[in-house]
Amino acid sequence: MEATEKKIKRSVKKREKLKAVKDAAKTGPATAHLHDVPTSPRKMRLVADLIRGERVAKALNVLKYEAKHPAERMEKLLMSAISNWEIKNKDVKLEEADLFVKEVYVGGGRMLKRLRPAPQGRAHRVRKRSNHVTLVVDRMPVQLTETKKVEKETKA
Repeated sequence: MEATEKKIKRSVKKREKLKAVKDAAKTGPATAHLHDVPTSPRKMRLVADLIRGERVAKALNVLKYEAKHPAERMEKLLMSAISNWEIKNKDVKLEEADLFVKEVYVGGGRMLKRLRPAPQGRAHRVRKRSNHVTLVVDRMPVQLTETKKVEKETKA
C-alpha cells in the first residue's frame, strides 16, 4: 500500500518536467527568428558570418554600414533579439550585460519556381530562393570579460 502512495503518475512527472524547462527558458540567452526572407541563403550567410561571435554594439555598427541588402533585415533581427533578451532579464541593465551574438544560422526556406522564356520555344526554370534565420544573443561569460580587461590593462 505504501509503495503505491509514493509512486508518481507519468503524466504528473511529464507536467513537472515541462514546467521546469519553461522556468529555465525564462532567463539566459534570447533568440529571434526570421522566416521566409526573399533572399538567397548564400547571400544571407555572408552577412551572418560578419557578426557571428561579435559583441552586440560592434555587430550593430557592422550591419548599419554594410552595403549588402540582407544586412538591413539582419540588423532588425538583432534588435529584436536584444529586445527579447531585455524582456527575459528585467533585473539586468543592458549596458552592464555585455551581450554578444552567440549563434547565427541561416537555413534554406521555400523556393518559388518560375519559368523564363528561352530560345526555340523552350523554357528555363528560375528558382527564387528564400531563407530562415535564427539569431541567439547571450551575456559574455565572466571569464572572457575578465581576461580581456587584463589584456587591455597590460597594453596600456
